[in-house]
Amino acid sequence: MTRTLVVVGHGMTGHRLAERLRALDTSGAWRIVVLAEEAHPAYDRIRLSSYLTGGSRQDLALAGRDFTEDPRVDLRLGCAVVSGDREERTVRTADGEQMPYDALVLATGSEPFVPPVPGRDLANCFVYRTFDDLDAIRGAARRGRPCVVVGGGLLGLEAAHALRLLGMRPHVVESAPHLMPTQLDAGAARVLHRSATGLGLRLHCGTAVASIEAGPDGAVRAVVLGDATVLESDLVVFAAGIRPRDELAAALGLERGERGGVLVDENCRTADEHIWAVGECAAVQGRCYGLVAPGYGMAETVAGRLAGRSTRPFDGTDTSTSLKLLGVHVATFGITHPRGGPATEAVFAEGTTRYAKVFLEPESGRLLGGILAGETGSRTALGPFVGHRPPADLEQLLLP
Repeated sequence: MTRTLVVVGHGMTGHRLAERLRALDTSGAWRIVVLAEEAHPAYDRIRLSSYLTGGSRQDLALAGRDFTEDPRVDLRLGCAVVSGDREERTVRTADGEQMPYDALVLATGSEPFVPPVPGRDLANCFVYRTFDDLDAIRGAARRGRPCVVVGGGLLGLEAAHALRLLGMRPHVVESAPHLMPTQLDAGAARVLHRSATGLGLRLHCGTAVASIEAGPDGAVRAVVLGDATVLESDLVVFAAGIRPRDELAAALGLERGERGGVLVDENCRTADEHIWAVGECAAVQGRCYGLVAPGYGMAETVAGRLAGRSTRPFDGTDTSTSLKLLGVHVATFGITHPRGGPATEAVFAEGTTRYAKVFLEPESGRLLGGILAGETGSRTALGPFVGHRPPADLEQLLLP
């Protein structure tokens, strides 16, 4: 008999899960029902800034006709799930429909974190998450006028760069001592800092927003920082992090991680054997991941398990990234924040144009990971050596 998989959420990870199960389920054992809160099918949030600067929604679409017209797939847009009954194995949508399931995957993603600062609800304060958010930002943008982006991580820098391309003059406020503190150390961030200021971004690191002040029209007029600096601003974009959308855990009586997220084991399964969680809403053994690559890894694990395949548990130790941001190539590979034991750090280049650092196991000399920024080698060439002694020409690979 055909079984029913209900996937709550149609973001990048939820879509990857459904696509992988379609590919693995060659016998047609599963019918896939996707309940999407947004009015749009899955799209590429990583390239969302290209939409702000002139791209189309179709350019970012992930679901092709082969997916939407597959008789095994029932995609329902604008269909939020509000509760469920684990004994009956059903979920209930906002319009009251009861949807039965044999397996349930929560892929509800995350929501932007907005710091609780006075003035955060003023007109022309935005988050940077959906097509609708970016439509509102584009409508408020004025060429030649200043704006403030709260958050100097990957999303904040993407937002600031897009606003610059719209003709605005962005300030970036980051509470950490340097840009992209989650992925980069101070040395790599220095290379990025140089490029960002060269493009005209005005950076304020090591301080936070204290308040947002209104003008006579009730909209944003200025942003006051913790060091008393006052920044004139026509609009504010919050890109200061995310929080897992884990409210369905409470509705289903499932445990959450200490810092939020639906608590799951290394196979992304909750304490209920019929319910799984993947992506930014999942706390795998208590830890949430805010990157798409780990989310895809979780989707692969769950799809394999549902298809009856022998699948390796999700291993979240490797959060490698590779991207070009503000004209700078930035990459991490393997472990960049060693946990559970000492690691030897070796810096091969340090400056404002390039930076390369690797982490080595002290006794064996095995390569654990590394951080690259600027004019350096490729993560692709270095990744295969993780877990092994590095080659004699390691420096040449890092600095070709």
